[in-house]
Amino acid sequence: MSIEKNIQTVKDFFAAIGSGDKEALLALVAEDIEWIIPGEDWPLAGTRHGHAGLTDLLETASKSIETSTEPREFVAQGDRVLVVGSARGKIKATNKTFEDDWIFAITVRDGRLTTIREYVDTQALARASRMDASGRSSNAQP
Repeated sequence: MSIEKNIQTVKDFFAAIGSGDKEALLALVAEDIEWIIPGEDWPLAGTRHGHAGLTDLLETASKSIETSTEPREFVAQGDRVLVVGSARGKIKATNKTFEDDWIFAITVRDGRLTTIREYVDTQALARASRMDASGRSSNAQP
């Protein structure tokens, strides 16, 4: 596929995430997709495989985080598309907010996303996910 088509496929993917359209999202990813989110100490970290893994990731995200994501720049070469963006949100369990800049490295083959690797501020997300000693967030609302 052309670079332009690969970029459009990735833009469609982000639009499907933003609208919560699970059917469109699954149609845009390969059956054996691999989604890697580095880090520890927060619920979304790890590697997910296939449609089941993607569904699990989306369900975990909807239960644990409120976020708005803004992809701002799409840079492509061959079958790779890098997306530069930012996110703002809140971890539901702690009520702590976060802001982070991110890059997604995405591989597109035959019109479907096959690999996603997120480069995010894992420490900002881990801090926002961490409870204090009393089991409450230090900035939680009473």
